[in-house]
Amino acid sequence: MTSPLVRRRRLGVELRDLREARGLTTEQLGGMILQSRMKITRLENAQVKPNIRDVMNILDVLEITGDRWMHIIQIAREAGELGWWDRYGDAMGDRQRLYADVESGSASIREYQPGTVSGILQTPDYIWALIELAKAEGPINYQPERLVEARIERQTTFLRPGGPSYEIILDEVGLRRFSVDPAIMSAQLHRIRELVEVEARLSVRIFPLVTGKVASMMPSSQITIFTFPDPADPVMAVDAMLSADHVHTAPERVAPYLRRYETVRNAALSGTNSLRLLSELADEITDKAGPAP
Repeated sequence: MTSPLVRRRRLGVELRDLREARGLTTEQLGGMILQSRMKITRLENAQVKPNIRDVMNILDVLEITGDRWMHIIQIAREAGELGWWDRYGDAMGDRQRLYADVESGSASIREYQPGTVSGILQTPDYIWALIELAKAEGPINYQPERLVEARIERQTTFLRPGGPSYEIILDEVGLRRFSVDPAIMSAQLHRIRELVEVEARLSVRIFPLVTGKVASMMPSSQITIFTFPDPADPVMAVDAMLSADHVHTAPERVAPYLRRYETVRNAALSGTNSLRLLSELADEITDKAGPAP
């Protein structure tokens, strides 16, 4: 399915452009369709699922007809669709809902992960270990069992036939400086290698500890870059900060993330050498941990 979030953002841009072309403020447009300025603003900023009747009213007062009318209504319908993640509500966590939504309609995903392993690749034991770490830091805003269930469904959906291509760059520092049980981490690294070996559209690169001089500034956090089948949907960059995810689609805002991603990619190990290092790290972790008590 097409990502509802991507379609909401696309709809907001379309409606804003139409409104501004008529020289109207959000307050003026809201008054013309008997709605508040805030409702128009939230619709244009992709903060709410669109009400088709409201969109039709906007197009009517702006005198939009024919193919353009049909085009925007189709976008609005797609923007209002429900995804599998909606069954979980807030139980799966806001961050995971965001990624599940955008992944659902993407053509390609490129990700740099400096710390934990990406959710798409995590084993159940690794997921539970991260939940315990989060609980130790304070109250959590999701239901652990539902989060694990949703993440497994997210992985299954991602690996469906015809799903997006996925390239992830894992930082060697994050792989060596882990916070879960060594046996869990070792099994997780082996699992990543197994997935890459059977999934042609999945590739993993490792950004090594030692690179020498790199071409530009390094990413300071996890970044994920999405492209979509519809060329009219812009490239999206998501910057995963500690407490919030920042979504960018304006070309001038996306460009720095593309540059930093390419900097990391150009300095990363080849796919073959990355898989070899994953196996070596997994074995090293097991050897250092020693036999289970």
